[in-house]
Amino acid sequence: MVIFMPFSRRQMIFGLSATAALAPSLAPFAARAQSAAVQPVVAPAAAPSVAASKPVSEAPFPTPEVPPLEKMDYAAARQNFRTNLLRKGPSPEAGPPLGTPPGATRVTYPGGPDRSLPLVAWVSNHDASAAPKPAVLFLHGGNATGDGHWELMKGYVEAGFIVMLPSFRGENGQAGNYSGFYDETADALSAADYLENLPGVDKNRFFIAGHSNGGTLALLASMTRRFRAAVPMSAGVDAWRYFGRYEKEIRFDWDDPREFVMRSSVCFAPSLKCPTLLLRGSEERPFDQNHLLFIERAVAGGVSIDKKILPGTHNGVVPGAVAESIRFFKSHGA
Repeated sequence: MVIFMPFSRRQMIFGLSATAALAPSLAPFAARAQSAAVQPVVAPAAAPSVAASKPVSEAPFPTPEVPPLEKMDYAAARQNFRTNLLRKGPSPEAGPPLGTPPGATRVTYPGGPDRSLPLVAWVSNHDASAAPKPAVLFLHGGNATGDGHWELMKGYVEAGFIVMLPSFRGENGQAGNYSGFYDETADALSAADYLENLPGVDKNRFFIAGHSNGGTLALLASMTRRFRAAVPMSAGVDAWRYFGRYEKEIRFDWDDPREFVMRSSVCFAPSLKCPTLLLRGSEERPFDQNHLLFIERAVAGGVSIDKKILPGTHNGVVPGAVAESIRFFKSHGA
Protein backbone atom coordinates (compact mmCIF):
# COMPACT_ATOMS: atom_id res chain seq x y z
CA MET A 1 0.00 0.00 0.00
CA VAL A 2 1.38 3.43 -0.89
CA ILE A 3 1.14 6.02 1.87
CA PHE A 4 0.98 9.64 0.81
CA MET A 5 2.76 11.86 3.28
CA PRO A 6 2.94 15.65 3.63
CA PHE A 7 6.69 15.80 3.22
CA SER A 8 8.54 18.74 1.78
CA ARG A 9 11.92 19.60 0.38
CA ARG A 10 13.09 20.48 3.86
CA GLN A 11 12.70 16.88 4.96
CA MET A 12 15.27 15.78 2.41
CA ILE A 13 18.16 16.41 4.76
CA PHE A 14 21.44 16.92 2.92
CA GLY A 15 19.67 17.15 -0.46
CA LEU A 16 18.17 13.65 -0.57
CA SER A 17 15.47 12.99 -3.17
CA ALA A 18 12.05 11.68 -2.23
CA THR A 19 10.50 8.75 -4.02
CA ALA A 20 8.05 9.70 -6.73
CA ALA A 21 5.40 7.51 -5.12
CA LEU A 22 5.32 9.72 -2.02
CA ALA A 23 4.11 12.96 -3.55
CA PRO A 24 4.15 16.02 -1.25
CA SER A 25 0.73 17.28 -0.26
CA LEU A 26 1.71 20.50 1.45
CA ALA A 27 2.01 23.74 -0.46
CA PRO A 28 5.52 25.07 -0.98
CA PHE A 29 6.80 26.95 1.99
CA ALA A 30 6.44 30.70 2.12
CA ALA A 31 9.23 32.88 3.39
CA ARG A 32 7.29 34.38 6.25
CA ALA A 33 10.04 35.11 8.73
CA GLN A 34 9.53 38.52 10.31
CA SER A 35 12.36 40.81 11.25
CA ALA A 36 12.80 41.30 14.98
CA ALA A 37 15.05 43.34 17.17
CA VAL A 38 18.19 41.53 18.16
CA GLN A 39 17.72 40.04 21.59
CA PRO A 40 20.48 40.28 24.18
CA VAL A 41 22.68 37.23 24.37
CA VAL A 42 22.48 35.40 27.68
CA ALA A 43 26.07 34.50 28.40
CA PRO A 44 26.37 30.85 29.35
CA ALA A 45 27.88 29.94 32.67
CA ALA A 46 30.02 27.38 30.91
CA ALA A 47 29.90 27.95 27.20
CA PRO A 48 30.60 25.02 24.91
CA SER A 49 34.12 25.09 23.54
CA VAL A 50 34.47 25.42 19.80
CA ALA A 51 37.30 24.04 17.71
CA ALA A 52 39.01 26.33 15.22
CA SER A 53 36.79 26.71 12.17
CA LYS A 54 37.92 26.45 8.60
CA PRO A 55 35.77 27.07 5.54
CA VAL A 56 35.41 23.80 3.65
CA SER A 57 32.29 24.59 1.63
CA GLU A 58 30.44 27.49 0.05
CA ALA A 59 28.40 28.08 3.21
CA PRO A 60 28.29 31.75 4.28
CA PHE A 61 29.65 30.83 7.71
CA PRO A 62 32.88 29.12 8.83
CA THR A 63 32.56 25.33 8.92
CA PRO A 64 34.91 23.13 10.96
CA GLU A 65 36.75 20.43 9.05
CA VAL A 66 35.95 18.10 11.95
CA PRO A 67 33.03 18.99 14.27
CA PRO A 68 34.34 19.60 17.79
CA LEU A 69 33.78 17.07 20.57
CA GLU A 70 32.34 18.82 23.60
CA LYS A 71 33.32 17.75 27.11
CA MET A 72 30.11 18.95 28.73
CA ASP A 73 27.03 16.72 28.79
CA TYR A 74 24.42 18.01 26.36
CA ALA A 75 21.71 18.34 29.02
CA ALA A 76 24.02 20.55 31.10
CA ALA A 77 25.07 22.52 28.03
CA ARG A 78 21.42 23.29 27.27
CA GLN A 79 20.98 24.72 30.75
CA ASN A 80 23.82 27.14 30.06
CA PHE A 81 22.80 28.25 26.58
CA ARG A 82 20.07 30.33 25.02
CA THR A 83 19.73 30.62 21.27
CA ASN A 84 19.86 34.16 19.88
CA LEU A 85 17.23 34.54 17.14
CA LEU A 86 17.92 37.51 14.89
CA ARG A 87 14.74 36.87 12.88
CA LYS A 88 11.51 35.74 14.47
CA GLY A 89 8.55 34.12 12.82
CA PRO A 90 6.74 30.88 12.01
CA SER A 91 8.08 27.70 10.49
CA PRO A 92 9.48 28.11 6.96
CA GLU A 93 6.95 25.56 5.70
CA ALA A 94 3.26 26.25 5.19
CA GLY A 95 0.73 23.85 6.64
CA PRO A 96 -3.04 23.87 7.25
CA PRO A 97 -4.53 24.11 10.75
CA LEU A 98 -4.42 20.79 12.54
CA GLY A 99 -7.55 18.71 12.97
CA THR A 100 -7.94 15.21 14.38
CA PRO A 101 -7.09 12.25 12.13
CA PRO A 102 -8.92 8.91 12.58
CA GLY A 103 -7.66 6.86 15.51
CA ALA A 104 -6.17 9.85 17.31
CA THR A 105 -7.13 12.17 20.13
CA ARG A 106 -6.17 15.81 19.65
CA VAL A 107 -4.47 17.18 22.76
CA THR A 108 -2.67 20.36 23.72
CA TYR A 109 0.67 20.02 25.44
CA PRO A 110 2.69 22.86 27.04
CA GLY A 111 5.68 23.40 24.75
CA GLY A 112 8.96 25.12 25.32
CA PRO A 113 11.43 25.10 28.19
CA ASP A 114 9.08 27.10 30.39
CA ARG A 115 6.00 25.07 29.38
CA SER A 116 4.13 28.24 28.37
CA LEU A 117 3.47 27.56 24.69
CA PRO A 118 0.27 25.57 23.91
CA LEU A 119 0.95 23.19 21.01
CA VAL A 120 -1.17 20.53 19.31
CA ALA A 121 -0.30 16.84 19.41
CA TRP A 122 -2.06 13.61 18.46
CA VAL A 123 -2.21 10.65 20.82
CA SER A 124 -3.48 7.22 19.80
CA ASN A 125 -6.84 6.24 21.30
CA HIS A 126 -6.34 3.84 24.18
CA ASP A 127 -7.96 2.58 27.36
CA ALA A 128 -6.29 4.53 30.16
CA SER A 129 -7.70 2.17 32.78
CA ALA A 130 -6.13 -0.93 31.23
CA ALA A 131 -2.74 -2.37 32.16
CA PRO A 132 0.08 0.09 31.35
CA LYS A 133 1.40 -0.17 27.79
CA PRO A 134 4.71 0.82 26.16
CA ALA A 135 4.72 4.23 24.49
CA VAL A 136 6.52 5.86 21.57
CA LEU A 137 7.08 9.57 21.08
CA PHE A 138 7.41 10.02 17.29
CA LEU A 139 8.84 13.27 15.90
CA HIS A 140 7.69 14.06 12.36
CA GLY A 141 9.84 15.11 9.42
CA GLY A 142 9.80 18.49 7.74
CA ASN A 143 8.64 21.74 9.33
CA ALA A 144 4.87 21.14 9.28
CA THR A 145 2.53 18.35 10.35
CA GLY A 146 -0.25 16.57 8.46
CA ASP A 147 -2.55 13.56 8.54
CA GLY A 148 -0.10 11.61 6.38
CA HIS A 149 2.37 11.60 9.24
CA TRP A 150 -0.28 10.07 11.48
CA GLU A 151 -0.95 7.30 8.97
CA LEU A 152 2.57 6.05 9.63
CA MET A 153 1.78 5.57 13.32
CA LYS A 154 -0.61 2.64 12.68
CA GLY A 155 2.25 0.16 12.93
CA TYR A 156 3.03 1.24 16.46
CA VAL A 157 -0.62 1.12 17.51
CA GLU A 158 -1.10 -2.34 16.01
CA ALA A 159 2.05 -3.51 17.84
CA GLY A 160 0.53 -2.46 21.18
CA PHE A 161 2.17 0.93 21.73
CA ILE A 162 0.56 4.17 22.81
CA VAL A 163 1.94 6.74 20.38
CA MET A 164 2.13 10.53 20.44
CA LEU A 165 2.99 12.71 17.44
CA PRO A 166 3.55 16.34 18.48
CA SER A 167 3.67 19.43 16.34
CA PHE A 168 6.23 22.12 17.13
CA ARG A 169 6.40 25.87 17.60
CA GLY A 170 5.36 27.99 14.64
CA GLU A 171 3.99 25.03 12.66
CA ASN A 172 0.57 24.91 10.99
CA GLY A 173 -0.39 28.43 12.09
CA GLN A 174 0.49 27.92 15.74
CA ALA A 175 2.24 30.39 18.01
CA GLY A 176 5.95 30.40 18.68
CA ASN A 177 9.12 31.26 16.80
CA TYR A 178 10.87 28.68 14.62
CA SER A 179 14.50 28.31 15.70
CA GLY A 180 15.81 25.43 13.57
CA PHE A 181 16.14 22.40 15.88
CA TYR A 182 17.07 24.11 19.17
CA ASP A 183 13.83 25.39 20.75
CA GLU A 184 12.03 22.60 18.90
CA THR A 185 14.09 20.17 21.00
CA ALA A 186 12.59 21.83 24.08
CA ASP A 187 9.13 21.21 22.60
CA ALA A 188 10.00 17.55 22.01
CA LEU A 189 11.19 17.20 25.61
CA SER A 190 7.99 18.78 26.88
CA ALA A 191 5.96 16.39 24.71
CA ALA A 192 7.92 13.51 26.22
CA ASP A 193 6.98 14.64 29.72
CA TYR A 194 3.34 14.90 28.66
CA LEU A 195 3.21 11.42 27.11
CA GLU A 196 5.19 9.76 29.88
CA ASN A 197 2.67 10.94 32.48
CA LEU A 198 -0.49 9.98 30.61
CA PRO A 199 -2.63 7.36 32.39
CA GLY A 200 -2.03 3.98 30.81
CA VAL A 201 1.62 4.62 29.83
CA ASP A 202 4.32 2.39 31.28
CA LYS A 203 7.12 4.82 32.20
CA ASN A 204 9.64 1.99 32.17
CA ARG A 205 8.87 1.23 28.52
CA PHE A 206 9.03 4.70 27.02
CA PHE A 207 10.71 5.08 23.60
CA ILE A 208 11.48 7.78 21.04
CA ALA A 209 11.72 7.74 17.23
CA GLY A 210 11.64 10.31 14.46
CA HIS A 211 12.22 10.81 10.75
CA SER A 212 14.39 13.34 8.90
CA ASN A 213 14.16 16.62 10.84
CA GLY A 214 12.33 14.61 13.49
CA GLY A 215 15.20 12.13 13.56
CA THR A 216 17.59 15.00 14.22
CA LEU A 217 15.36 16.15 17.10
CA ALA A 218 15.11 12.58 18.43
CA LEU A 219 18.90 12.47 18.75
CA LEU A 220 19.06 15.83 20.54
CA ALA A 221 16.21 14.85 22.86
CA SER A 222 17.75 11.48 23.74
CA MET A 223 21.01 13.23 24.63
CA THR A 224 19.06 15.41 27.07
CA ARG A 225 16.90 12.90 28.96
CA ARG A 226 16.65 9.14 29.24
CA PHE A 227 14.37 6.97 27.10
CA ARG A 228 14.32 3.17 27.04
CA ALA A 229 15.68 3.24 23.46
CA ALA A 230 15.81 5.58 20.46
CA VAL A 231 15.50 5.06 16.70
CA PRO A 232 16.35 8.16 14.61
CA MET A 233 15.49 7.63 10.93
CA SER A 234 17.42 9.54 8.23
CA ALA A 235 18.62 11.96 10.90
CA GLY A 236 21.18 14.73 10.53
CA VAL A 237 24.02 15.06 13.03
CA ASP A 238 25.76 18.19 11.70
CA ALA A 239 24.03 21.60 11.77
CA TRP A 240 26.76 23.23 9.67
CA ARG A 241 25.96 20.88 6.83
CA TYR A 242 22.19 21.20 7.10
CA PHE A 243 22.12 25.00 7.25
CA GLY A 244 24.82 25.22 4.61
CA ARG A 245 22.22 23.70 2.26
CA TYR A 246 19.19 25.49 3.70
CA GLU A 247 20.58 28.93 4.50
CA LYS A 248 17.15 30.57 4.32
CA GLU A 249 16.06 28.55 7.34
CA ILE A 250 18.66 30.18 9.58
CA ARG A 251 17.03 32.44 12.17
CA PHE A 252 19.88 32.44 14.70
CA ASP A 253 23.13 34.42 14.82
CA TRP A 254 25.36 32.45 12.45
CA ASP A 255 28.40 34.45 13.56
CA ASP A 256 28.24 32.57 16.87
CA PRO A 257 29.65 29.05 16.32
CA ARG A 258 27.99 27.87 19.54
CA GLU A 259 24.65 28.09 17.73
CA PHE A 260 25.79 25.32 15.37
CA VAL A 261 27.45 23.28 18.11
CA MET A 262 24.24 23.19 20.16
CA ARG A 263 22.28 21.90 17.16
CA SER A 264 24.84 19.21 16.21
CA SER A 265 24.55 15.84 17.96
CA VAL A 266 27.95 14.82 16.57
CA CYS A 267 29.48 17.30 19.03
CA PHE A 268 27.84 15.59 22.01
CA ALA A 269 27.65 11.93 20.94
CA PRO A 270 28.73 10.52 24.35
CA SER A 271 25.70 12.29 25.88
CA LEU A 272 23.29 9.71 24.40
CA LYS A 273 21.40 8.24 27.34
CA CYS A 274 19.88 5.09 25.84
CA PRO A 275 20.52 2.33 23.28
CA THR A 276 20.20 3.87 19.82
CA LEU A 277 19.67 2.51 16.31
CA LEU A 278 20.30 4.80 13.32
CA LEU A 279 18.30 3.89 10.20
CA ARG A 280 18.66 5.10 6.63
CA GLY A 281 17.31 4.25 3.16
CA SER A 282 19.38 2.48 0.55
CA GLU A 283 18.48 5.07 -2.10
CA GLU A 284 19.39 8.13 -0.06
CA ARG A 285 22.82 9.45 0.78
CA PRO A 286 24.64 6.84 2.87
CA PHE A 287 25.88 7.43 6.39
CA ASP A 288 28.59 10.05 5.83
CA GLN A 289 31.86 10.62 7.69
CA ASN A 290 30.20 12.70 10.40
CA HIS A 291 27.58 10.00 11.04
CA LEU A 292 30.42 7.50 11.40
CA LEU A 293 32.27 9.96 13.65
CA PHE A 294 29.09 10.32 15.73
CA ILE A 295 28.89 6.54 16.17
CA GLU A 296 32.62 6.30 16.97
CA ARG A 297 32.33 8.99 19.64
CA ALA A 298 29.19 7.43 21.13
CA VAL A 299 30.82 4.00 21.35
CA ALA A 300 33.90 5.54 22.98
CA GLY A 301 31.55 7.08 25.54
CA GLY A 302 30.04 3.71 26.39
CA VAL A 303 26.81 4.10 24.42
CA SER A 304 25.11 1.08 22.83
CA ILE A 305 24.59 2.22 19.24
CA ASP A 306 24.20 0.61 15.83
CA LYS A 307 23.23 1.58 12.27
CA LYS A 308 21.30 -0.16 9.53
CA ILE A 309 20.43 0.48 5.89
CA LEU A 310 16.88 -0.42 4.80
CA PRO A 311 15.44 -0.54 1.27
CA GLY A 312 13.96 2.74 0.11
CA THR A 313 14.35 6.43 -0.58
CA HIS A 314 14.47 9.16 2.05
CA ASN A 315 10.67 9.21 2.35
CA GLY A 316 9.92 5.72 1.11
CA VAL A 317 12.01 4.08 3.83
CA VAL A 318 9.71 5.26 6.63
CA PRO A 319 7.19 2.38 6.78
CA GLY A 320 9.99 -0.17 6.87
CA ALA A 321 11.88 1.94 9.40
CA VAL A 322 8.82 2.03 11.67
CA ALA A 323 8.65 -1.79 11.50
CA GLU A 324 12.37 -2.04 12.23
CA SER A 325 12.03 0.36 15.18
CA ILE A 326 9.28 -1.83 16.63
CA ARG A 327 11.61 -4.84 16.47
CA PHE A 328 14.36 -2.82 18.14
CA PHE A 329 12.05 -1.55 20.88
CA LYS A 330 10.78 -5.05 21.57
CA SER A 331 14.38 -6.24 21.89
CA HIS A 332 14.75 -3.60 24.60
CA GLY A 333 11.78 -4.56 26.72
CA ALA A 334 8.75 -3.10 24.95
